[in-house]
Amino acid sequence: MPSLCRDCYCVADPAPPRCPACGGRRLLYHRALEDLTIAHIDCDAFYASVEKRDRPELQSRPVIVGGGTRGVVTAACYVARMYGVKSAMPMFKALKACPDAVVIKPDFAKYVAASRQIRALMGELTPLVQPLSIDEAVLDLSGTRALHGASPAVVLARFANTVEARAGVTVSIGLAANRLMAKIAAGRDKPRGFTAIDGQQAAAMLAPEPVRLLPGIGPALARKLETLGIVRLGQLQALADRDAARTLGDDGPALVRRALGQDTRRVDPSRETKSVSAETTFDRDLSAVPDLERHLWRLCEKLARRLKDHELAAGGVVLKLKTARFALRTRSARLAGATVLPDRLFGLARTLLVKEAVGTAFRLIGIGASPLMPGSAADLGDLADTVTPKLAAAQAAIDGLRGRFGDAAVIRGRSLR
Repeated sequence: MPSLCRDCYCVADPAPPRCPACGGRRLLYHRALEDLTIAHIDCDAFYASVEKRDRPELQSRPVIVGGGTRGVVTAACYVARMYGVKSAMPMFKALKACPDAVVIKPDFAKYVAASRQIRALMGELTPLVQPLSIDEAVLDLSGTRALHGASPAVVLARFANTVEARAGVTVSIGLAANRLMAKIAAGRDKPRGFTAIDGQQAAAMLAPEPVRLLPGIGPALARKLETLGIVRLGQLQALADRDAARTLGDDGPALVRRALGQDTRRVDPSRETKSVSAETTFDRDLSAVPDLERHLWRLCEKLARRLKDHELAAGGVVLKLKTARFALRTRSARLAGATVLPDRLFGLARTLLVKEAVGTAFRLIGIGASPLMPGSAADLGDLADTVTPKLAAAQAAIDGLRGRFGDAAVIRGRSLR
């Protein structure tokens, strides 16, 4: 069985207990090491890692990225996770579990910059890069051996060390024969992990695992499977297609194939972003329209930035409200034309808000863009519309100042009390 040294990239076969070139122990062992080509790359505790990169004095401290005692955890470093802190956990529960944690308000502009830097490094490996989120992507390195003069495994080991040196964060890598198994492999040895799984071992490796390990099986489906006596993937693997369709519906046979580690999806660099949104949870319930509007405006500015980052525009808006009793309300409306201007997003969202804010106390507000449209179609204006180009020029000037001097360089009056 061959091995790869993740420090000096030496490949040895048969595999020694230590690297014969540098003596290192960070070795990756796998029989198909030279043949696997599909990689899943996942940044380790990305937001928290970026914060620790910029504040080295926090390296050994538990760090939680989030905000407000009634908000939720956006990200938690691995030190905080040792105390049981998890993403999406209510902040008050996280601080109860880890009272010594350093809480940092999210800085998404900084995270986007780091993500772009890492994405650019991915693009140097292969043109077949499909982003899945700000800190996650899948790559197809088929046919790149001649370009790099090395196997995908060696190229990925180099990439991980380059990211750590240049971007200051670490990544975990899964290398497999398909996207599903690459994703599962990437999560098996975090942080700084590198795991390889080939097609022959996939079914046997998955069989003893709980059904929740399989991406796409959430709590509801897991409960349904449990009522059928299926709690392990091996039990799901044993279902014949007819039985799977009868008990689990039309998607049953496909679910069984995934439980066997089978996946025919290709890496698609052109896959469109499905949603762009922003939301915030209040420190206290709010019911007055002016208070809600202030938060809505800030979210519209954030949404506009995210749309530009994705080179997209909003063809309409979706307003999300959660009452003090946790009842969720969503309201939507279409825009007259595609936009990335926060003023236009706010104008339509405010109309929806006023209809809902009739004394009800809300704990959360959110705004999303739907449908998504190409950024090139945004705010074009015409001979009958001379206002839009002026608004776009003014916003471009504001964005330019904020880009040079920070978000606080220009503050619109709507965001103030």
